[in-house]
Amino acid sequence: MNIDRSSRTRIYAALIAACLSSAVLAQTADPASAPATHADKKAVKEQAKADKKAAVAQAKADKTKTDAQADADKAAAEANVKGAKKQ
Repeated sequence: MNIDRSSRTRIYAALIAACLSSAVLAQTADPASAPATHADKKAVKEQAKADKKAAVAQAKADKTKTDAQADADKAAAEANVKGAKKQ
């Protein structure tokens, strides 16, 4: 495929312009690149506190569930022992 020099130059220029425009668009469209405001920092801090409280509450609930299961298992074992003694 033979392309004359002026056409090739135009194609290269168009490709370079397209690459540059997409790079500029990508930079301006990314909200994560915006500097964090005081409100953003405060929100992140509050979210971390809430996450920590939720984790503590979940751990307490898990412990309560585990304790209840252990008590149920112990009661079932004692009932089995009593049942075995009766026979």
